[in-house]
Amino acid sequence: MHRFHVAHQRLVPIAVTLLAFFLPALTASHTHAQESAETLELEVPLWIAELDADEAQTRRAAEKKLIDAGPDASDYLPAILDDLSIEARERLNRVRAEWAKRKAETHVETQLIRLQNAKTLGEALEAISTVSEVEFDLDSAGAAGDLTQTIQAPRSPLNFWHAVDHVLDQAKLDINFYGGDRTTLMLIARDENRPSRVESAAYVGIYRLEPTVVTARRVLRSPELSSMNLNLTIEWQPNRTPIGLTLPISAVNGKLDSGETLVPQSSGDKIDIATNSEMAQSEFFLPMQLPSRPSERIERLAGTLTAMIPGRREKFALDLNAPAASQTEDQMTVSIEAIRDADPLREIRVGVELDSAGRSLESHRQWIFENEAYVLLEDETRMDHLGYEVFRQTDSGVGIGYLFDFGAAGSPPPGSKLIYESPTSVAQDSVDFILNDIPTP
Repeated sequence: MHRFHVAHQRLVPIAVTLLAFFLPALTASHTHAQESAETLELEVPLWIAELDADEAQTRRAAEKKLIDAGPDASDYLPAILDDLSIEARERLNRVRAEWAKRKAETHVETQLIRLQNAKTLGEALEAISTVSEVEFDLDSAGAAGDLTQTIQAPRSPLNFWHAVDHVLDQAKLDINFYGGDRTTLMLIARDENRPSRVESAAYVGIYRLEPTVVTARRVLRSPELSSMNLNLTIEWQPNRTPIGLTLPISAVNGKLDSGETLVPQSSGDKIDIATNSEMAQSEFFLPMQLPSRPSERIERLAGTLTAMIPGRREKFALDLNAPAASQTEDQMTVSIEAIRDADPLREIRVGVELDSAGRSLESHRQWIFENEAYVLLEDETRMDHLGYEVFRQTDSGVGIGYLFDFGAAGSPPPGSKLIYESPTSVAQDSVDFILNDIPTP
């Protein structure tokens, strides 16, 4: 299987004149960042101590300074906080909650991929993998997947999907979304009549949108049932599956080449778009009112996509022989709450808490249940769970009981750990898209 993994280092040659032009700014930026980190390293422990100061004004000021320092200050918290008073702990909890809130409200940045130095299919896919951490499986591509075939690289940086489509168009490849997984795209030979992927799509944020079917019908006896309907596919970067992806109807608008406005039908406040971490594509249906005049194309169709986007994935490793083992990474805390008898199995009860969970745990909890959980024995043998049961759901977390068969031992052997893999933060994301020149029936 041909896969492309993240490289540890990527070298991008820069013209000497450009380097000379930007070097002072880059140096100043680096120096400023270094000074800021050094300041936090010195100041944060002092502010923590001042949370227990005798004067209330000093305690309040220290709390404000920590909040204003932002989430980066969390890297410089003292390792031992046992000496803090109850009031100081409450203040620190408020500070942490504010840091988590700011992280959750941060707009999701789009990774830009530079392909200028790629001369072959293999080099282009490697460049995309290096930045995105998405791999490509070419086993089903046949002769079309020749890694040495020449690619004409674009001069400007592109987002993930635009870069992928630029390469696939030249290599006459397509994607089988029913293959691959949450970090891998399966590439296949393209159908002869498949239009250009670049020319068929719109790119925004981590998404790729493509209209696939446009139908129009006029119901003579019930004109109110007449409609123009669009089917669209939406793809997202495989390792960044959105949570609670929706399209608000109020934000949808369009214009036909006849000059007439294209208006959505009154079919609810929003369209919910199903997402699944194992397949980076979904299809949704957009019902519009039937135009009163004939047209040849939709000149412009615009809307807004809203979702929660998971952050980086982390691996939690909890000692099953330690009482109340717990681990915190970023905004997430995973704890072993109990190991209980479930004759003839054993149930490991796991608590998962997420600071500033917001909408990510309102009605879209499936991403939590899709996270990987298994036991790793001392000799590195992996033991998968035999099923799970949810025993608690709150606004900020869940409790999940995983079932394992430890055989005659009946309990986790010494040295065994529960491994839990999950995104450790979520950020709210809202992006506007525009689709142009969609042919009509």
